[in-house]
Amino acid sequence: MKRIFPIITVLILLSLLGLIVFQVLWIQGAQVSKVQEFREHIIRAASQASADMVMQKESLMPPPMRKKSSSIFPSDRLQMEFFKPTITQRYTKDEIKDIIQKAFNKQGLNKVPFEFAIGSTSIIGDEIQSENYYKLFIDSAHNNPMVVPLDTPTGSSAQSLSPDEFLVIIVPNEKNIIWQSMTWLIIGAVIFTIVIVCAFFITVRALIKQKKLSEIKSDFINNMTHEFKTPLATISLAVDALKNEKVINNREKMDYFTGIIKEENKRMNKQVETILQAALLDRQEVQLDLQKLHAHDLITSALNNINLQVEEKKGRLEVNLAATKDVLMADDVHFTNLISNLLDNAVKYSKDNLQIKISTQVAGSIFKVKIEDNGIGMNKETVSRIFEKFYRAHTGNLHNVKGFGLGLSYVKTMVEAHHGTIKAESVPGKGTTFLLSFPLSKT
Repeated sequence: MKRIFPIITVLILLSLLGLIVFQVLWIQGAQVSKVQEFREHIIRAASQASADMVMQKESLMPPPMRKKSSSIFPSDRLQMEFFKPTITQRYTKDEIKDIIQKAFNKQGLNKVPFEFAIGSTSIIGDEIQSENYYKLFIDSAHNNPMVVPLDTPTGSSAQSLSPDEFLVIIVPNEKNIIWQSMTWLIIGAVIFTIVIVCAFFITVRALIKQKKLSEIKSDFINNMTHEFKTPLATISLAVDALKNEKVINNREKMDYFTGIIKEENKRMNKQVETILQAALLDRQEVQLDLQKLHAHDLITSALNNINLQVEEKKGRLEVNLAATKDVLMADDVHFTNLISNLLDNAVKYSKDNLQIKISTQVAGSIFKVKIEDNGIGMNKETVSRIFEKFYRAHTGNLHNVKGFGLGLSYVKTMVEAHHGTIKAESVPGKGTTFLLSFPLSKT
């Protein structure tokens, strides 16, 4: 698992990065295609508008002056061709705009804004420009003018001596229009990319969690083996001793060894109960029998249970139950157990000259309990994880700390079941402080 996990993570990360890169390249390619397609539509619309204006111009030209012989003198024909009206002379600005708009509509460019101008290269005459054409033309670095000659259509009666005129069309903010046309495409790509990124992080998180669970499982099995192996070995030795004739004939020794067997049996039962209790907590099947109880009485009961262990370590207990109110809605057994577990931890992780302080006080409607010790302490990482199930603080070279790592998880669950809060503060080498808060009974 330790080798496979980094490989899987790297492979998924590379796949994700590759997917994002190709997604970006695909959007860029789509944008280039959209630009080409858009400009083709603009050119077609401009060419259509140009053809419409030229055809309408010729249809609007007055018929030639005919004499009775139905023939025109060359001088008259030359005059008509040379002085025939230009587009700028035949159409107003609004008429030209209307013709271009119709051409745009035919190309599906109904909502595309445009500016235009019509000019001539062969004669001096007035130019027609839309309102913002000149400003956009000056800013031609960001706008691409499209120039279409106003040629005379093939087969027309007009001659080649007609002035050379051209139509210029500018579409402002062309790039913005194209990006807007790709909005749903981009949104879809972004959404699916986000989904894939989220799936990646969820997968990695699941792998990390699975890895952690695997380590916890291994630690739990090792701890459980150790916890049961020691009392079983002690019981086995006591049973062998009871078979000895000298022991059989000595009542005191018989009582001694049977006492050892009984104590070790109780110890194993306690460990089994701890595991079963954790299973019940997981299924949320623990039912609290909440009653109005004096918290000081329950704390005193827990202190009585821990006194013997403190004396064995030649430690000292300092008790200051100063709270003026201590009536809580509490479960007798579980409240006592959670205090006992915290005191038991103080003994487990103690150094020489063990000292445990327990004090109470009232702040408004809150009953507070503080449990301090001068043990080995914990670093910030350990403090952040001590309430996790099966987690056990590392004790360096100390290997005498027993348990499954369920004690503080149980404590936190029970504190919350009593509608309270618990907080841990610790400094490595100086000790640990647990701060508990519970709501006082209202009546």
